[in-house]
Amino acid sequence: MSAPLAGTGAPGPGSAPHAATATPRRAGPPAAVEVRGAHKWYGAHHVLDGVELTVPAGRVTAVLGPSGSGKSTLLRAINHLEKLDSGHVLVNGELIGVRRQGTRLRELGERAIRAQRGRIGFVFQDFNLFPHLTAAQNVAAAPVATGRRTRADAQEWARSLLGLVGLAGKADAYPRQLSGGQQQRVAIARAMALEPGVILFDEPTSALDPELVGEVLDVIKSLAGTGTTLIVVTHEIGFAREIADDVVFLDGGRIVEQGPPGEVLVHPRSPRTRAFLSRAV
Repeated sequence: MSAPLAGTGAPGPGSAPHAATATPRRAGPPAAVEVRGAHKWYGAHHVLDGVELTVPAGRVTAVLGPSGSGKSTLLRAINHLEKLDSGHVLVNGELIGVRRQGTRLRELGERAIRAQRGRIGFVFQDFNLFPHLTAAQNVAAAPVATGRRTRADAQEWARSLLGLVGLAGKADAYPRQLSGGQQQRVAIARAMALEPGVILFDEPTSALDPELVGEVLDVIKSLAGTGTTLIVVTHEIGFAREIADDVVFLDGGRIVEQGPPGEVLVHPRSPRTRAFLSRAV
């Protein structure tokens, strides 16, 4: 794969929820995230239209916007689950998924991409747990597969992380034995297992029954308190107001508005942002 650098070419077409309030260990040195000139097409649909975004290290950024605005695509581009048609992503100054070759960007090999993803945690909206593994085995899988921990050490580490998200008593349970909120908390522990500098959350509560949302949001709030860089795609406006340092409103593949929650959510400048918020609250 080869794509022009940004600016060098145009794009083509069971446990009590309060147990989760313990403060997790810092996931690792916080990482700065930069998205530069990001363009992505799905056929004729311009999903990302020149997105420019900087997330300073240690900050919490909430990404809001209507369905189809490009929120999840942007998040997946940050760890190269989606390949940009032009533009690039950097984490702590390192290009993600590509390398420079003159004025072009060339795709890295899969092994190198996997190594980069190990430094970028990702929490999916539909959990993506291995159904044949216990909660502890799900969390321990990546540290073992990457050779960062022995199997015994990874199991101990996994149980420690499950305790931090309020699931100490569910380490040996299989996903089918857990509620949706518990499964998502396992997924968050799994994202923490490699001690990444940044963790991405893609609508982490959208697949949950309303009564289970709070327990997952509590875990994310605790993680925000560790100084880890978090980027959270969410439809929970109150949650974004409470935990975010910055709020990004995305529409039509473009950043329409960006700033502190007190500005974007309380006194939005854009009519499009105001219209969205009036329907969301």
